[in-house]
Amino acid sequence: MSRAIFLDRDGIINQKASEGGYVTRWEDFHVLPGVAEAIHSLKSGGFKIIVVTNQRCIAKGLITVPELESLHAQMLGVLKESGASIDAIYHCRHEVNDFCKCRKPQPGMLFEAARAHDVDLQASWMIGDSESDVRAGKNAGCKTARLIAPRALEESADCPRADIVAATVLDVSRQILQLEKISGSQLTPRIETIV
Repeated sequence: MSRAIFLDRDGIINQKASEGGYVTRWEDFHVLPGVAEAIHSLKSGGFKIIVVTNQRCIAKGLITVPELESLHAQMLGVLKESGASIDAIYHCRHEVNDFCKCRKPQPGMLFEAARAHDVDLQASWMIGDSESDVRAGKNAGCKTARLIAPRALEESADCPRADIVAATVLDVSRQILQLEKISGSQLTPRIETIV
């Protein structure tokens, strides 16, 4: 079985839209600094990289599935140009009140990905920037990491604490590789990051 890093998309790979908004056009998709380097390092460390993202903008009629897939294809292309590859992308298209099994914090996307890619969930990590990401990871049996702005590093009392809390995905990747005791000699040299 393989190990995986499950990544949320908005706020982890790309800059989030303003409150209440959605990233539905490539022109509004901005890859965050350090993301390509983090993905490259984790992949070099032996992890599969799988994106799991809630996209209720589909249910709201703001974007179609083919349009979302086109946006993701462009994201994959830009990351690949910087030496970072993603193995798979899973999305939940449902509304909050649809009570599906895939919308985080439900672990359905992680379970589906684990079956398809022969992933050992207990040896894997979920990286996100919200309580629902942490809960989804824990519900699937993964270790978890949460990105929180440096000024807001205290989590709410009712949210399960992530195993790692950091300000950037690059910080998280370094901590995961250190915790998993993956030697730096196994990694290829630093690559240029996307800005």
